[in-house]
Amino acid sequence: MKAPTPRLTVISLGVSDMKASIAFYEALGFVRKCRGTGEEVAFFDTGGTMVGLYPWHLLAADATLPEQPRPTAFRGMTLAWNCRSNEEVDAVLAFAVSKGASLLKPAQATHYGGYCGYFTDPDGHAWEAVVAPGFVIGRDRRVSLPD
Repeated sequence: MKAPTPRLTVISLGVSDMKASIAFYEALGFVRKCRGTGEEVAFFDTGGTMVGLYPWHLLAADATLPEQPRPTAFRGMTLAWNCRSNEEVDAVLAFAVSKGASLLKPAQATHYGGYCGYFTDPDGHAWEAVVAPGFVIGRDRRVSLPD
């Protein structure tokens, strides 16, 4: 049997308040798609993949995982917003905070020659705003890497 083509298409985030989370991601500038789903589920174009928002308890049930206890510590993953410059990283962090995000870590130089900081969305999902050496951000917002 031939292996299927691997692809990451949607990152689904469990959220407590669909209306507030939809407003937050729209305020960050992500374009909502498939609006006909109302507040049952929301999809946002992120430039190559999609972020999906789904009520926390329904996402847990769909994945057959317990809804409680909800993690309050690091979840072992972050989402990344790759930037073209240190100034863009600073702007992304300030912008996200102005739209209701919480600043986790102010931007600073990294050990690998980049620059990054972190914020969380209203449900505590961690986002990294980062300049990473070798990552090229195209006009279409897609990230390309050297071979």
